Amino acid sequence: MGRKEKFVYNIHTLTYEKVVIPIKTRIWQAFGFFSVVVVTSLAMLAVFYTVFPSPREADLMREIEQMESKYKQMSGQVEVMSKVLDNIQDRDANVHRMVFGMDPIDQDIWQAGVGGHEAHPELAAFKFGGESISQTLDKIDFLSRQLVLQSKSLDTIQNLAKNQEKMLASLPSIKPVREDKLQKSLGTLSGFGYRIHPVYKIKRFHAGLDFPARVGTAIQAPGDGVVVEAGWHSGYGNCVKISHGYGYETLYGHMNKMTVHVGQRVTKGQKIGEVGDTGLSTAPHLHYEVHHRGQPINPINFCMDNLTPQEYQLMVNAAQKANQSLD
Repeated sequence: MGRKEKFVYNIHTLTYEKVVIPIKTRIWQAFGFFSVVVVTSLAMLAVFYTVFPSPREADLMREIEQMESKYKQMSGQVEVMSKVLDNIQDRDANVHRMVFGMDPIDQDIWQAGVGGHEAHPELAAFKFGGESISQTLDKIDFLSRQLVLQSKSLDTIQNLAKNQEKMLASLPSIKPVREDKLQKSLGTLSGFGYRIHPVYKIKRFHAGLDFPARVGTAIQAPGDGVVVEAGWHSGYGNCVKISHGYGYETLYGHMNKMTVHVGQRVTKGQKIGEVGDTGLSTAPHLHYEVHHRGQPINPINFCMDNLTPQEYQLMVNAAQKANQSLD
Protein backbone atom coordinates (compact mmCIF):
# COMPACT_ATOMS: atom_id res chain seq x y z
CA MET A 1 0.00 0.00 0.00
CA GLY A 2 1.10 3.52 -0.57
CA ARG A 3 1.60 6.21 1.97
CA LYS A 4 -1.60 7.61 3.43
CA GLU A 5 -2.54 10.93 1.95
CA LYS A 6 -4.37 13.73 3.73
CA PHE A 7 -7.04 15.94 2.23
CA VAL A 8 -8.75 19.05 3.50
CA TYR A 9 -12.08 20.56 2.37
CA ASN A 10 -11.78 23.98 0.77
CA ILE A 11 -14.91 25.98 1.56
CA HIS A 12 -14.13 28.46 -1.14
CA THR A 13 -13.90 26.03 -4.00
CA LEU A 14 -16.24 23.49 -2.41
CA THR A 15 -13.72 20.74 -3.21
CA TYR A 16 -11.25 18.43 -1.35
CA GLU A 17 -7.66 19.40 -1.79
CA LYS A 18 -4.60 17.27 -1.14
CA VAL A 19 -2.40 18.40 1.83
CA VAL A 20 1.17 18.94 0.73
CA ILE A 21 3.83 19.31 3.59
CA PRO A 22 6.88 21.38 2.59
CA ILE A 23 10.21 19.51 2.57
CA LYS A 24 11.73 21.94 5.16
CA THR A 25 8.95 21.18 7.60
CA ARG A 26 9.44 17.46 7.06
CA ILE A 27 13.16 17.83 7.81
CA TRP A 28 12.49 19.68 11.09
CA GLN A 29 9.92 17.13 12.14
CA ALA A 30 12.34 14.29 11.47
CA PHE A 31 15.12 16.08 13.39
CA GLY A 32 12.82 16.70 16.36
CA PHE A 33 11.77 13.08 16.46
CA PHE A 34 15.36 11.91 16.18
CA SER A 35 16.43 14.25 19.01
CA VAL A 36 13.72 12.98 21.30
CA VAL A 37 14.74 9.40 20.55
CA VAL A 38 18.42 10.14 21.25
CA VAL A 39 17.78 12.03 24.52
CA THR A 40 15.39 9.36 25.72
CA SER A 41 17.87 6.62 24.83
CA LEU A 42 20.72 8.37 26.68
CA ALA A 43 18.53 8.88 29.73
CA MET A 44 17.52 5.23 29.72
CA LEU A 45 21.16 4.15 29.33
CA ALA A 46 22.21 6.36 32.26
CA VAL A 47 19.49 4.92 34.46
CA PHE A 48 20.33 1.40 33.32
CA TYR A 49 24.07 1.70 34.03
CA THR A 50 23.38 3.35 37.38
CA VAL A 51 21.12 0.55 38.49
CA PHE A 52 22.89 -2.17 36.51
CA PRO A 53 26.63 -1.27 36.13
CA SER A 54 28.66 -2.93 33.45
CA PRO A 55 30.87 -5.89 34.39
CA ARG A 56 33.98 -3.66 34.21
CA GLU A 57 32.35 -1.03 36.41
CA ALA A 58 31.25 -3.71 38.88
CA ASP A 59 34.85 -4.99 39.05
CA LEU A 60 36.16 -1.46 39.58
CA MET A 61 33.62 -0.81 42.34
CA ARG A 62 34.61 -4.02 44.13
CA GLU A 63 38.27 -3.09 43.80
CA ILE A 64 37.61 0.38 45.23
CA GLU A 65 35.77 -1.13 48.20
CA GLN A 66 38.68 -3.49 48.86
CA MET A 67 41.17 -0.62 48.57
CA GLU A 68 39.15 1.47 51.03
CA SER A 69 39.19 -1.44 53.49
CA LYS A 70 42.94 -1.91 53.04
CA TYR A 71 43.51 1.83 53.41
CA LYS A 72 41.65 1.91 56.72
CA GLN A 73 43.67 -1.09 57.89
CA MET A 74 46.90 0.63 56.85
CA SER A 75 45.92 3.82 58.70
CA GLY A 76 45.25 1.77 61.82
CA GLN A 77 48.65 0.08 61.52
CA VAL A 78 50.34 3.48 61.21
CA GLU A 79 48.67 4.59 64.45
CA VAL A 80 49.83 1.41 66.21
CA MET A 81 53.37 1.91 64.91
CA SER A 82 53.32 5.48 66.20
CA LYS A 83 52.31 4.33 69.69
CA VAL A 84 54.97 1.59 69.69
CA LEU A 85 57.64 4.08 68.63
CA ASP A 86 56.54 6.51 71.38
CA ASN A 87 56.87 3.67 73.89
CA ILE A 88 60.37 2.87 72.62
CA GLN A 89 61.31 6.53 72.88
CA ASP A 90 60.01 6.68 76.44
CA ARG A 91 62.08 3.64 77.40
CA ASP A 92 65.05 5.17 75.61
CA ALA A 93 64.60 8.35 77.68
CA ASN A 94 64.61 6.33 80.89
CA VAL A 95 67.82 4.58 79.87
CA HIS A 96 69.50 7.89 79.09
CA ARG A 97 68.30 9.55 82.26
CA MET A 98 68.50 6.77 84.84
CA VAL A 99 71.35 4.59 83.63
CA PHE A 100 73.67 6.91 81.73
CA GLY A 101 72.78 10.22 83.37
CA MET A 102 72.18 11.95 80.04
CA ASP A 103 69.37 14.07 78.72
CA PRO A 104 66.93 12.12 76.51
CA ILE A 105 65.72 13.30 73.12
CA ASP A 106 64.16 16.75 73.51
CA GLN A 107 60.37 16.38 73.30
CA ASP A 108 60.04 19.54 71.19
CA ILE A 109 62.37 17.97 68.62
CA TRP A 110 60.70 14.54 68.92
CA GLN A 111 57.20 15.92 68.30
CA ALA A 112 58.17 18.58 65.76
CA GLY A 113 56.59 18.27 62.34
CA VAL A 114 58.09 19.04 58.95
CA GLY A 115 57.42 22.62 57.87
CA GLY A 116 57.71 24.35 54.52
CA HIS A 117 56.00 23.46 51.26
CA GLU A 118 53.25 20.89 50.88
CA ALA A 119 54.83 17.45 51.03
CA HIS A 120 52.56 15.77 48.44
CA PRO A 121 51.18 18.38 46.01
CA GLU A 122 50.42 15.76 43.36
CA LEU A 123 47.52 14.47 45.50
CA ALA A 124 45.62 17.74 45.12
CA ALA A 125 44.30 16.39 41.79
CA PHE A 126 42.40 13.63 43.61
CA LYS A 127 39.07 15.20 44.46
CA PHE A 128 37.75 12.55 46.86
CA GLY A 129 40.63 10.58 48.39
CA GLY A 130 43.54 12.98 48.01
CA GLU A 131 43.28 14.60 51.44
CA SER A 132 43.03 11.30 53.33
CA ILE A 133 45.98 9.80 51.45
CA SER A 134 48.00 12.97 52.04
CA GLN A 135 47.31 12.85 55.79
CA THR A 136 48.44 9.22 55.99
CA LEU A 137 51.59 9.94 53.99
CA ASP A 138 52.32 12.87 56.34
CA LYS A 139 52.06 10.47 59.29
CA ILE A 140 54.43 8.05 57.56
CA ASP A 141 56.90 10.90 56.90
CA PHE A 142 56.62 11.91 60.57
CA LEU A 143 57.29 8.33 61.71
CA SER A 144 60.25 8.05 59.33
CA ARG A 145 61.75 11.19 60.85
CA GLN A 146 61.23 9.88 64.39
CA LEU A 147 62.83 6.56 63.40
CA VAL A 148 65.94 8.45 62.28
CA LEU A 149 66.08 10.30 65.62
CA GLN A 150 65.56 7.05 67.54
CA SER A 151 68.25 5.29 65.51
CA LYS A 152 70.77 8.03 66.35
CA SER A 153 69.78 7.83 70.01
CA LEU A 154 70.31 4.06 70.04
CA ASP A 155 73.73 4.61 68.47
CA THR A 156 74.53 6.87 71.42
CA ILE A 157 73.36 4.22 73.88
CA GLN A 158 75.43 1.59 72.09
CA ASN A 159 78.53 3.75 72.35
CA LEU A 160 77.86 4.43 76.02
CA ALA A 161 77.28 0.75 76.68
CA LYS A 162 80.78 0.02 75.40
CA ASN A 163 82.05 2.14 78.29
CA GLN A 164 79.50 0.70 80.73
CA GLU A 165 82.09 -0.97 82.96
CA LYS A 166 83.92 2.32 83.47
CA MET A 167 80.66 4.18 84.01
CA LEU A 168 79.27 1.68 86.53
CA ALA A 169 82.52 1.87 88.48
CA SER A 170 82.30 5.68 88.51
CA LEU A 171 78.66 6.23 89.45
CA PRO A 172 78.05 6.55 93.22
CA SER A 173 76.54 3.23 94.28
CA ILE A 174 77.73 2.36 97.81
CA LYS A 175 77.30 4.09 101.16
CA PRO A 176 80.16 6.42 102.10
CA VAL A 177 80.18 4.92 105.62
CA ARG A 178 79.96 1.18 106.13
CA GLU A 179 76.63 0.18 107.60
CA ASP A 180 78.23 -1.75 110.47
CA LYS A 181 80.06 1.44 111.53
CA LEU A 182 76.91 3.55 111.94
CA GLN A 183 75.72 4.51 115.43
CA LYS A 184 72.10 4.52 114.30
CA SER A 185 70.11 2.29 111.99
CA LEU A 186 69.53 3.33 108.40
CA GLY A 187 65.88 3.89 109.22
CA THR A 188 66.74 6.82 111.52
CA LEU A 189 68.98 8.71 109.09
CA SER A 190 68.17 12.37 108.50
CA GLY A 191 67.36 12.48 104.81
CA PHE A 192 67.02 14.71 101.80
CA GLY A 193 64.43 17.50 101.83
CA TYR A 194 63.08 20.05 104.28
CA ARG A 195 64.19 19.32 107.86
CA ILE A 196 64.36 21.15 111.19
CA HIS A 197 67.79 22.75 111.47
CA PRO A 198 69.46 21.68 114.77
CA VAL A 199 70.93 25.13 115.42
CA TYR A 200 68.45 27.58 113.93
CA LYS A 201 65.40 25.45 114.83
CA ILE A 202 63.63 26.37 111.62
CA LYS A 203 62.69 24.23 108.63
CA ARG A 204 65.40 24.44 105.98
CA PHE A 205 66.25 22.45 102.90
CA HIS A 206 68.64 19.62 103.72
CA ALA A 207 70.53 18.80 100.52
CA GLY A 208 72.09 15.55 101.69
CA LEU A 209 71.96 12.51 103.94
CA ASP A 210 73.48 12.39 107.46
CA PHE A 211 75.38 9.27 108.55
CA PRO A 212 75.94 9.33 112.35
CA ALA A 213 79.16 7.56 113.33
CA ARG A 214 82.03 7.85 115.81
CA VAL A 215 84.81 10.37 115.20
CA GLY A 216 87.51 8.67 113.18
CA THR A 217 85.22 6.25 111.34
CA ALA A 218 86.51 5.71 107.80
CA ILE A 219 84.75 7.44 104.91
CA GLN A 220 84.93 5.65 101.57
CA ALA A 221 84.47 6.89 98.00
CA PRO A 222 81.16 5.57 96.59
CA GLY A 223 82.60 5.43 93.08
CA ASP A 224 85.70 6.12 90.99
CA GLY A 225 86.50 9.78 90.44
CA VAL A 226 88.80 12.75 90.88
CA VAL A 227 89.02 14.95 93.98
CA VAL A 228 88.07 18.51 92.97
CA GLU A 229 87.85 20.07 96.46
CA ALA A 230 89.58 19.24 99.74
CA GLY A 231 89.68 21.83 102.51
CA TRP A 232 87.69 23.98 104.87
CA HIS A 233 84.18 24.85 103.70
CA SER A 234 81.92 27.32 105.49
CA GLY A 235 79.23 25.39 107.35
CA TYR A 236 80.56 21.98 106.25
CA GLY A 237 83.91 22.28 108.05
CA ASN A 238 86.49 19.96 106.55
CA CYS A 239 84.95 19.04 103.20
CA VAL A 240 85.85 16.91 100.19
CA LYS A 241 84.16 16.92 96.78
CA ILE A 242 84.70 14.22 94.16
CA SER A 243 83.82 14.41 90.46
CA HIS A 244 82.75 11.00 89.12
CA GLY A 245 82.12 12.07 85.54
CA TYR A 246 78.83 11.63 83.65
CA GLY A 247 77.59 14.78 85.42
CA TYR A 248 77.85 13.35 88.95
CA GLU A 249 79.66 14.84 91.97
CA THR A 250 79.60 13.85 95.65
CA LEU A 251 80.29 16.00 98.72
CA TYR A 252 81.42 14.96 102.22
CA GLY A 253 81.07 17.42 105.10
CA HIS A 254 82.12 17.79 108.80
CA MET A 255 85.11 15.49 108.32
CA ASN A 256 87.62 15.13 111.16
CA LYS A 257 90.44 14.24 108.76
CA MET A 258 90.94 14.33 104.99
CA THR A 259 93.27 11.74 103.45
CA VAL A 260 93.08 12.90 99.83
CA HIS A 261 94.10 16.05 97.96
CA VAL A 262 92.79 18.01 94.99
CA GLY A 263 93.56 16.30 91.68
CA GLN A 264 93.95 12.85 93.21
CA ARG A 265 92.20 9.93 91.53
CA VAL A 266 90.24 7.65 93.84
CA THR A 267 88.56 4.30 93.35
CA LYS A 268 85.30 2.92 94.69
CA GLY A 269 85.71 1.88 98.33
CA GLN A 270 88.96 3.83 98.85
CA LYS A 271 89.30 5.74 102.12
CA ILE A 272 89.10 9.51 101.59
CA GLY A 273 88.90 10.68 105.21
CA GLU A 274 87.33 10.20 108.63
CA VAL A 275 84.00 11.14 110.21
CA GLY A 276 84.17 14.25 112.40
CA ASP A 277 82.21 17.08 113.98
CA THR A 278 83.70 20.13 112.26
CA GLY A 279 81.79 23.11 110.93
CA LEU A 280 78.15 23.78 111.80
CA SER A 281 77.40 20.38 113.35
CA THR A 282 75.73 19.19 116.57
CA ALA A 283 77.13 15.64 116.71
CA PRO A 284 79.73 13.49 114.96
CA HIS A 285 78.40 12.45 111.57
CA LEU A 286 79.07 12.56 107.84
CA HIS A 287 76.96 14.89 105.73
CA TYR A 288 76.79 13.27 102.26
CA GLU A 289 75.47 14.93 99.10
CA VAL A 290 75.07 13.73 95.49
CA HIS A 291 74.87 16.33 92.73
CA HIS A 292 73.92 15.76 89.11
CA ARG A 293 74.84 18.54 86.72
CA GLY A 294 75.13 20.98 89.58
CA GLN A 295 71.80 20.14 91.19
CA PRO A 296 71.52 18.21 94.50
CA ILE A 297 69.56 14.96 94.22
CA ASN A 298 68.50 12.46 96.87
CA PRO A 299 71.56 10.40 97.96
CA ILE A 300 69.29 7.61 99.21
CA ASN A 301 68.97 6.45 95.61
CA PHE A 302 72.72 5.77 95.53
CA CYS A 303 73.01 3.70 98.73
CA MET A 304 72.11 0.32 97.27
CA ASP A 305 74.91 -1.93 98.56
CA ASN A 306 74.22 -4.93 100.83
CA LEU A 307 70.45 -4.31 100.86
CA THR A 308 67.58 -6.45 99.67
CA PRO A 309 64.88 -4.63 97.68
CA GLN A 310 62.62 -4.73 100.76
CA GLU A 311 65.33 -3.29 103.03
CA TYR A 312 66.15 -0.61 100.48
CA GLN A 313 62.48 0.45 100.28
CA LEU A 314 62.24 0.63 104.09
CA MET A 315 65.32 2.85 104.14
CA VAL A 316 63.87 5.13 101.45
CA ASN A 317 60.58 5.47 103.36
CA ALA A 318 62.34 6.24 106.64
CA ALA A 319 64.65 8.82 105.07
CA GLN A 320 61.64 10.75 103.75
CA LYS A 321 60.34 11.53 107.25
CA ALA A 322 60.70 15.17 108.25
CA ASN A 323 62.92 14.72 111.29
CA GLN A 324 65.71 17.00 112.54
CA SER A 325 69.02 17.02 110.67
CA LEU A 326 72.44 16.97 112.35
CA ASP A 327 73.72 20.03 110.46
